[in-house]
Amino acid sequence: MGIALGAPMKKFSWLGTFWLTRFSKPAGERPIYRLIHGRTPKRILELGLGTLERTTRVLSFARSSGGDQVHYVGLDRFEGRLPGDPPGVTLKAAHQRLNSLGRVQLVPGNVDTSLARLCNHLGVFDLVLVAADNDPRHLERSWFFIQRLTNANTTVLAETADGAKAGTTVWKAIDKPRVDELAARTIQRRAA
Repeated sequence: MGIALGAPMKKFSWLGTFWLTRFSKPAGERPIYRLIHGRTPKRILELGLGTLERTTRVLSFARSSGGDQVHYVGLDRFEGRLPGDPPGVTLKAAHQRLNSLGRVQLVPGNVDTSLARLCNHLGVFDLVLVAADNDPRHLERSWFFIQRLTNANTTVLAETADGAKAGTTVWKAIDKPRVDELAARTIQRRAA
């Protein structure tokens, strides 16, 4: 059973919600949809958009779950991808696919420099998604800014490689104390 993505939706049916949270592929993304179903985030930050499949599902589902006006900020390299980077879309293509799904702000560039420029203007998010395809060096410097965009009610999910199955990923929650710890490491490295 598939779900039409990209078009504005009024409400996911019970069966559509059940399919998305229990049987959608890739299976590693199901915790994201379960979280959205239970918490209905209205402000979402995503670091690394990839091919937009996950992003369109997340925005469609968040909107249909009661977040009438979802504010979404997506950071990605877009046209600045290097030959060895995972596949992605252009900034223009991302705008065309996502604008009908909420209030969308897309920011091109490395995640650390983009967050440094915007951090003071964004406010606090309900949900932060950190994709595994981000450059680890840039991501490491981003935690200082992510800390400023989150509070105790924010859910931060980071994609990691699944050690049990080669080539697959899972999304794991990072609690606020761990975000603070990662941010402190960034500050310590800068000071050294």
